[in-house]
Amino acid sequence: MKYFLDSAKLDEIQYAYNTFGIDGVTTNPRHIMLSGKPFMKAITDIAEWIKSVGLEGIDKFPVSVEINPHLYDADEMVEMAKEVSAISPNFVIKIPAVESGITAARRLEKMGIRTNVTLVFSPAQAILPAKNGSLFVSPFIGWKEANGEDCREYIKNIVEIYKNYGFYKKTEIICAAVRTPKQIVDCAVAGADIVTTGLDVYKDTMKHAYTTQGLGTFINAWDNTITE
Repeated sequence: MKYFLDSAKLDEIQYAYNTFGIDGVTTNPRHIMLSGKPFMKAITDIAEWIKSVGLEGIDKFPVSVEINPHLYDADEMVEMAKEVSAISPNFVIKIPAVESGITAARRLEKMGIRTNVTLVFSPAQAILPAKNGSLFVSPFIGWKEANGEDCREYIKNIVEIYKNYGFYKKTEIICAAVRTPKQIVDCAVAGADIVTTGLDVYKDTMKHAYTTQGLGTFINAWDNTITE
């Protein structure tokens, strides 16, 4: 399973890459806002860092960049996508799972511009992106689980559909809006290719009371071992 960081803050991206070895990044308009930078500045800074560390290429470190959510016309989506994708060979264009978004994603893939169809909330929404060759599809987890839904089964259904029709591993499934380590595990068990979440969630995956207790026991033993 690949780990992507859901953030547009360059310091968080650098930390997550150096500490956890993340495999890519996903951004969205909210993350851009939280970066405290204008849209073009935020994504250009990420592109420059990628180049500086020798990670150029979608196969090495994909970065999903969402186009203006006000755009609802496929032609306008395509035009902005072309502008954004020209900034870095790592950029994957995030497009919402709406009719015009599917049209735009299909056209972009034919142009060689890779896409990530986002805001997916049902297996039905996940089929067309794969059928039309999108690189990624992003079913959201946290929002649905907050509403009491079983997301492991939801992801399993998408995985099964993709396996039935030869889409599996061609269009990679990114579990998005992941809020807890348990949700990461659920996505892994269900067969998702990727999870994307915030830095704090990755930090939480390494925390366990028994690990802390065990480390304390070993520290105490070390300190009380006879030296001579």
